[in-house]
Amino acid sequence: MAQRWTNKLTAKDVTPEHMFWNRRKILAGLAGAGLGSIAGGVSAQEAELEANTWEDVTSYNNFYEFGTSKEDPAHYAKYMTTAPWSVEIGGLVDKPGAYGFEQIMEAMTIEERLYRFRCVEAWSMVIPWQGFELADLLNLAGVQDGAKYVAFETLYRPEEMVGTRFPVLDWPYREGLRLDEAMNPLTIMATGIFGKPLPNQNGAPLRLVVPWKYGFKSIKSVVKITLTDKQPETSWNMTNPGEYGFYSNVNPEVSHPRWSQATERRIGGGLFAQREPTLMFNGYEDEVASLYEGMDLTKSF
Repeated sequence: MAQRWTNKLTAKDVTPEHMFWNRRKILAGLAGAGLGSIAGGVSAQEAELEANTWEDVTSYNNFYEFGTSKEDPAHYAKYMTTAPWSVEIGGLVDKPGAYGFEQIMEAMTIEERLYRFRCVEAWSMVIPWQGFELADLLNLAGVQDGAKYVAFETLYRPEEMVGTRFPVLDWPYREGLRLDEAMNPLTIMATGIFGKPLPNQNGAPLRLVVPWKYGFKSIKSVVKITLTDKQPETSWNMTNPGEYGFYSNVNPEVSHPRWSQATERRIGGGLFAQREPTLMFNGYEDEVASLYEGMDLTKSF
């Protein structure tokens, strides 16, 4: 059996659930107080936030298939049909075909477990996902020797996904990993969050999570996986290659063209939490740095 990743984070490291769901309110409050609009942390007591309903806590997302407003996914994603669901696995595999979600879950039941990963975008958090290693799913299909990359596609269903009726991106949404990245035990397919099934707006029923990369690499609502010998196109790289590279690793030494990525604040660290240095590969350098030995990460960003 392939070596499994051992988690060093504990339950006490996890960003509290109410703070995860309320992070937008927290950041907005900090901005209003003149403490910055990019990132920040504050306890529930300090912010005097009331507990949110399930509907409330899932009302602010990025999922352009449902619109570019942060509120659009929660409003429109409920119209997306997630059952039955299947993932078409093809390309350089031994057993190509449509794998039903229930079939996948039955095959992965023994290995499905809880993962606690640090996640960094404009702020940092520790989030508990339920899921299984992507490598297990790829091995189920049988990876052939010539495969070098893994390409992913999100569901494209304009009758249910109103945002795809507009040319915001070249639909369907696409992402990709190098095969060794995809087979790394840190790379998972998530099926739930905070002990609950993924809500539609968070990528139900199956999404990618790659914790040493920025969040847009974690493609939602996956319906197609293709093993290939060529580097696949990815949506944000296609749209703006000067800002979004294929790799999209968390690298504090490479600034985004419009802002620095050198520091971050941790949600839950208190109202006056100090900015901390962003960790290379989001803190997973020991596990993944070897994947990029000899590469110029200022060019392969």
